[in-house]
Amino acid sequence: MLENFITNLSRWILNVSGGSIMWVAVYAGLFVALMTSMGAFLAIFSRKIPDRGVDFSLSFAAGVMIVAAFTSLILPAIESTGSFTPAALGIALGVLLIAAIDRYTPHEHLVRGYEGPEEFKNRLKMVWLLVFAVMIHNLPEGLAVGTSLAYNLEVGLVTAIAIGIQDFPEGTVVSLPLAVLQKKRLQPILMGVLSGVAEMVMVIFGAYFFTLFGWLLPYGLGLAGGAMLYVTVKEMIPEIYRRKENDLLITLGFFLGFYVMLFLDSMLG
Repeated sequence: MLENFITNLSRWILNVSGGSIMWVAVYAGLFVALMTSMGAFLAIFSRKIPDRGVDFSLSFAAGVMIVAAFTSLILPAIESTGSFTPAALGIALGVLLIAAIDRYTPHEHLVRGYEGPEEFKNRLKMVWLLVFAVMIHNLPEGLAVGTSLAYNLEVGLVTAIAIGIQDFPEGTVVSLPLAVLQKKRLQPILMGVLSGVAEMVMVIFGAYFFTLFGWLLPYGLGLAGGAMLYVTVKEMIPEIYRRKENDLLITLGFFLGFYVMLFLDSMLG
């Protein structure tokens, strides 16, 4: 029944969009941006959200991203050509791209602190450093949705739904540190919305670019998958295990996200 729902939904969206994959990408981008923005509004209640809730949200997002990287991106990249090479090259490019952005873009982590060029460390406000850190996380997610839509509408919609689900708590995590650092509530919410808009832009860009250059799609799928794996392993997992007292909750959150994405993906199988 759920399989039919996704299939019928994809057909309906395609009909509404007039058969244009770009309009589908716009709708998917609006969805993930809206979910991130809705999560950001929870910053209003920041004083009532415990640390374990933040850790659980991040671990849930990490579980979704790990599965999505393989089922929606890397495996389709291999299947589309019947060769491992394009996927492998794409993964390497994705890792190198996000590693370069991570190294040369000034940003602030909750655990490791400041990363990026030292000359910007004291020039940018903490709020922007935190926002840049979150945007580094969001760009691969948007690219993943866009490239998977260019590959297959149903796969792309499942990816958008899964990414949107984890974007809700992730939007809260974006705004929460900002709300705690300052008394204002509007600015943290706006920053969370900004991160969602950045993700939407990447959805549209990914769909447009890899529709225009279809022969590069296997590399693009691998690139998005590699970028998501890098962000998950290098950025998110160290953050969520920073407090040992939440180990069990974090692990449960990770596997809940893992199962949610695997379940959504299995509806296509």
